[in-house]
Amino acid sequence: MEDAYARSVSEVLDFFEVDPSKGLSDSQVARHARLFGKNVLPEEKRTSFWKLVLKQFDDLLVKILIAAALVSFVLAVVNGETGLTAFLEPSVILMILAANAAVGVITETNAEKALEELRAYQADVATVLRNGCFSILPATELVPGDIVEVSVGCKVPADLRMVEMFSDQLRVDQAILTGESCSVEKELACTLTTKAVYQDKTNILFSGTVVVSGRARAIVVGVGANTAMGSIRDSMLQTGDEVTPLKKKLDEFGTFLAKVIAGICVLVWVVNIGHFRDPAHGGFLQGAIHYFKIAVALAVAAIPEGLPAVVTTCLALGTKRMARLNAIVRSLPSVETLGCTTVICSDKTGTLTTNMMSVSKICVAHSVHQSAMLAEYSVSGTTYAPEGFIFDNGGMKLEFPAQHPCLLQIAMCSALCNESVLQYNPDKGDYEKIGESTEVALRVLAEKVGLPGFDSMPSALNMLSKHERASYCNHYWENQFKKVSILEFSRDRKMMSVLYSRKNMEVMFSKGAPESIISRCTSILCNDDGSTVPLTTNMQAELEARLHSLAGKETLRCLALALKWMPLGQQTLSLDDEKDLTFIGMVGMLDPPREEVKNAMLSCMSAGIRVIVVTGDNKSTAESLCRKIGAFDHLVDFSGHSYTASEFEQLSALQQTLALQRMALFTRVEPSHKRMLVEALQHQNEVVAMTGDGVNDAPALKKADIGIAMGSGTAVAKSASDMVLADDNFASIVAAVAEGRAIYNNTKQFIRYMISSNIGEVVCIFVAAVLGIPDTLAPVQLLWVNLVTDGLPATAIGFNKQDSDVMRAKPRKVGEAVVTGWLFFRYLVIGDAYFYPCAAAYVGLATVAGFIWWFVYADSGPKLPYSELMTFDTCSTRETMYPCSVFEDRHPSTVSMTVLVVVEMFNALNNLSENQSLLVIPPWSNLWLVGSIILTMLLHILILYVHPLSVLFSVTPLSWAEWTVVLYLSFPVLIIDEVLKFFSRNSCGMRFKFRLRRAELLPKREMRDK
Repeated sequence: MEDAYARSVSEVLDFFEVDPSKGLSDSQVARHARLFGKNVLPEEKRTSFWKLVLKQFDDLLVKILIAAALVSFVLAVVNGETGLTAFLEPSVILMILAANAAVGVITETNAEKALEELRAYQADVATVLRNGCFSILPATELVPGDIVEVSVGCKVPADLRMVEMFSDQLRVDQAILTGESCSVEKELACTLTTKAVYQDKTNILFSGTVVVSGRARAIVVGVGANTAMGSIRDSMLQTGDEVTPLKKKLDEFGTFLAKVIAGICVLVWVVNIGHFRDPAHGGFLQGAIHYFKIAVALAVAAIPEGLPAVVTTCLALGTKRMARLNAIVRSLPSVETLGCTTVICSDKTGTLTTNMMSVSKICVAHSVHQSAMLAEYSVSGTTYAPEGFIFDNGGMKLEFPAQHPCLLQIAMCSALCNESVLQYNPDKGDYEKIGESTEVALRVLAEKVGLPGFDSMPSALNMLSKHERASYCNHYWENQFKKVSILEFSRDRKMMSVLYSRKNMEVMFSKGAPESIISRCTSILCNDDGSTVPLTTNMQAELEARLHSLAGKETLRCLALALKWMPLGQQTLSLDDEKDLTFIGMVGMLDPPREEVKNAMLSCMSAGIRVIVVTGDNKSTAESLCRKIGAFDHLVDFSGHSYTASEFEQLSALQQTLALQRMALFTRVEPSHKRMLVEALQHQNEVVAMTGDGVNDAPALKKADIGIAMGSGTAVAKSASDMVLADDNFASIVAAVAEGRAIYNNTKQFIRYMISSNIGEVVCIFVAAVLGIPDTLAPVQLLWVNLVTDGLPATAIGFNKQDSDVMRAKPRKVGEAVVTGWLFFRYLVIGDAYFYPCAAAYVGLATVAGFIWWFVYADSGPKLPYSELMTFDTCSTRETMYPCSVFEDRHPSTVSMTVLVVVEMFNALNNLSENQSLLVIPPWSNLWLVGSIILTMLLHILILYVHPLSVLFSVTPLSWAEWTVVLYLSFPVLIIDEVLKFFSRNSCGMRFKFRLRRAELLPKREMRDK
């Protein structure tokens, strides 16, 4: 029954054909079970393990790598190769991909836990009336129409419509669903509000919420998936995982790379068609196969085999650093999303606030003989911990608050007129409440006031264990007094009273709404001397004016406290006793903002990140909190910046678009509104981070580009999120954003490093094929270069330090290419381009130059004329002054391979920063990179000088003269990139006239998926 909240009790009972005094019969239960189903959240069909594994290979770049491995293996088998050389290359590629897939499977398996943990919020049992008898049944057996009884501490077992109350009031904590900071009073009357949200449905008890006060009877109107909790589940199922900006760019790069590789293979093969019939090949078909092998080798050289694994490794390194900042990352790809976040939608309760109601103001009568009759005290401490101080109007701390008569009586009344419990949980290391937040706040206040009569009381209390300290003062007063009778809170009186006896005296303590208490008071307690004086009209007006200020301007939740001396021996209380009271004080309490939130929000704004506060609370309370935070001081008022959910829905589409661009506060929301807000912002190409801690936040957390859950939040919220703040500190988001930006910068640097390095390998093969000289590098040598240069140094680049101004830069654009036009030109110079083989670039030229140098100029070489080198394939058909076996010497390819390795090590140093000179950011700023370069060179030297390895990789030891030439050819890459960095720093790259058409060379800028 979807509109039970708008129907009267009798209409709902008639709909389900149930007698509220007898409940359903067995036949009705069976029929309703068939019609409406069981009271369980249905389990969704899980993705099988093998489907998850296969999903990890559904990526274009991965498919290209698999294809390269298979072609390499097939060609090796066709040519009769056996042993390690035939399987080495494909095996290494497949091992890298297997490791990458394992990480992906683990991540996706964790994500499925969100729906399972949602079931933890369903009640286990329920007290049900059937066939005229009450019984306790499993909550899963409830059906619509069942009559259920609920009382204090009960978890609501299904969505219920109130039908009868057995107490003066019923209050429910539904913060997990709506985010409201206070418990909500429920009533029997039907709701007349059109388009009612959860907060408006005051006669409905929602599944999973907890009763904190009162006792009532209700009828089940929704079970299983048809409850409020079920709608959250459905919303989570409908929400697909958002693809991160980096993943989109890598996918674009994979598409781009596939086209480039295909073009290279075809081009090399076509260019050499004239050489297919060369005698050295033994026929046209053999020549075609030979150049096809060269084309495949070229393709393998172009593919950065280690890219998927290195990206994963770099993100993992970043998550480890973020964990030290209390930001625990659950989804690796989401790390870099922080770098381009433009909007943070922050839940108010528990995120910007402590979600712990605490007394912040105390107002008492100081003296009737002074012009300033009222005295006001401030109270520090924003949690349930009994830690904090009381300060007077001048800001001076009270050393012994209990020596002040009014404060002492307020502490006694707070402790005795109270039904809540405050206790310390050693497992969580936190103080916890049982009962109403406002009553627990009064208990904490009693602890802060302390006890009278002991000068050493404050220090003595601090010596207690946390378990003893939690309610030490409260227990003291409870032991001093004996409870005799109680008048519970009612909506018409708006107050409660408790009668106590102590040493031949009877006293009644009362607390409640200030207007109710003040109107029943005839006297007032003075704080200066403890005297009691009549409450005059002027005094009453002054109290009411102060109440208006506290409740209105400061939006505090106010309670007034009073007492009355009763006749000796009185054993009961009546409503007539609640008159002629003595006013002892008034307290103002709030769910306080976290102290560090202001600076955190200001840092976000300076980084170009907009913060929108999202809450289920009412508009005035939320606006007041925002003013207290101080981060919205730039707004003259909240007009045009603050909207309730209903106000926003009533706007036209154009007005909503404009409102979203200015919105700073979104109030009275329910889960569907949060998800709608995220989607609307994403449609405006915003990158949205959503913070939250409740079950109600889960769908929005999952939908957001990055969901951030609080460490103390619900398991559902954590499972639906990408990141968890272990300390619940909004300020940790700022540190996480800075780290996310640094991670993206480092990721971008090593991607560029790997691309530019592999371009050099392409040039080696391409130029050799075009010039008609022998192959500069064998396939196994190419694999070695890829492994040593794409692995260790690329990963070490992930340890580059954060730029000092990382949080002063605006968020990067989602569509920003990993490789921009200007950087691509730099690769043209340093690593050549895929489309300009004739304009040989530095790395390619240096590598080929080392190869030619050994044949033409080296003292240890044959010193051939260059023309002989270009006609090497006809050597066996003509007479020469040198043996043809010279072209099978391993020295020239070893020189080329070593030049390629060394020049790429220098190129790794170029990637310490995108634009900063090595003079500003020296190599030792990243010792991991220096260490990886040293280790790479040691490994390379190892294969040159250890005989079995040198045979495997077709290399030979180099002489000192050959090493000298290697360094001469390699070092200039540093100078060239320093010059290009200079142009970049001076914005010359942006004005550079030689523009490459982005549409031809780079992945197209993509718009967000709608």
